[in-house]
Amino acid sequence: MKIRGVNLGNWLVLEKWMSPALFEGTTAEDEYYLPRQLSKEVYEARIQIHRSEYITERDFVAIKAMGMEAVRIPVPYFLFGDREPFIGCVKEPDKAFHWAETYGLQILIDLHTAPMGQNGFDNGGICGVCKWSKCPEEVEFVLSVLERMAERYGRRKGLWGIEVLNEPITEAMWNTMDVPNRYPAADAELAEGSGPNTLEFLRDFYCKAYDRIRRYLPEEKYVVIHDGFELLARKDFMREEKYRNVVLDTHQYLMMAEADGCEQTVPAYLAYIKEHYEKGVEEMQKYFPVICGEWCLFNSKACCYDTKGGQSVLNGVEGKQTEVLSAEEKTDIYRAVAKAQLQAWEKGSGYFYWSYKLLVDTVNDSGWTGWDSWDLGRCVDFGWFPVPKGLHERSTR
Repeated sequence: MKIRGVNLGNWLVLEKWMSPALFEGTTAEDEYYLPRQLSKEVYEARIQIHRSEYITERDFVAIKAMGMEAVRIPVPYFLFGDREPFIGCVKEPDKAFHWAETYGLQILIDLHTAPMGQNGFDNGGICGVCKWSKCPEEVEFVLSVLERMAERYGRRKGLWGIEVLNEPITEAMWNTMDVPNRYPAADAELAEGSGPNTLEFLRDFYCKAYDRIRRYLPEEKYVVIHDGFELLARKDFMREEKYRNVVLDTHQYLMMAEADGCEQTVPAYLAYIKEHYEKGVEEMQKYFPVICGEWCLFNSKACCYDTKGGQSVLNGVEGKQTEVLSAEEKTDIYRAVAKAQLQAWEKGSGYFYWSYKLLVDTVNDSGWTGWDSWDLGRCVDFGWFPVPKGLHERSTR
């Protein structure tokens, strides 16, 4: 089993940095506060237009033409429309499955957020709040969402698998990312008691989620669990015969390597990729099929400034106003880190690039120089990302 795919990030789970215009007129930094700062009518109109235009049938054609085999679709815990003031979005995955099945793609549907936060990140839905695992009723709610997802999509031809929860954070990454300071909470009282999830909790949750999902999910479909940013911590987990087709998902970004102390040079990146990504994936592949569910070419070297672990102008980090590197120099950097990372994922069972598109004007908007590498479409068109021979010509016609 090898899978090659791309994430449809910022479609159904919003991330302000990927589409700042969606948050205009508010001080909201995350999806939790957006409907609380807009009128119901404005919020609903803005969201419905975004969802209908951001990803369409045409994008599935383009993704197939890039040589990709699958998409990973992040969905929120309010997928089914039962958590006001949010608007459910189940009709969008419904359409996506039909597009995928029409054009020969597979879907990994990924529960990307949890009420009260599973990581405190903006992409977890609420900055600075990470209390979900301490709220038994919300843990049960998430299990019910997963069960309903499995019931609805389990037998779809286009389903590759279901990922039970994106990036539930554990202690080491909580400290590395300095979550309370990097993602300050808008409401200190709401954030009180926040902290990392324990590995013990995640083990219990993953086992319960597996049981709930498998009631409706055929054995050949995959149940995907995230490593909690502890890639090597699962060697003794789910070894029992009952656990079939469980895939381990690890997320590896060069910006996190920089936060871990990696020098911002190409040789240092390549050495880090070899030592940490390639060896780690190869080791864990003995126990699970391992995918890298999120990664990209973004790095501070190509931006020509220290992004402080991938922080943007929205985090108050002042980026370069104009391009410093030549097109050839950027291409050399990106091709080198692309080749090394793809080689690392080959030691496992595949990957999903983050992300398919980015609605940031990296040419005109001050401080966004170098951020175009988050956009797979641009990476392919600029020649930074290798595609199977003969496909790129078709994708750009």
